Amino acid sequence: MKAVITVIGTDKIGIIASITNILAKANVNILDISQTIMQNIFSMIMLVDTDKMSMEFTKLGELLQQEAEALGVDIRLQREEIFTSMHRI
Repeated sequence: MKAVITVIGTDKIGIIASITNILAKANVNILDISQTIMQNIFSMIMLVDTDKMSMEFTKLGELLQQEAEALGVDIRLQREEIFTSMHRI
């Protein structure tokens, strides 16, 4: 299954490293990643493959939320089909 991870917040050192470290430990593969900084606002979107994930989807979401609080950013994890449905015009 594929999932979409979005991250938005004030830019600071270590955001990408912190999030990708969690994904690596969970055996989640990053298929595509885009990130930008606009006037000190960090935004990133990742498409990830969770087929070989070593934990439950909800547990990954919990770990990402804990990291979001520590970093002071907003992180959202959604299954690809839900993300696509929500953003369809």
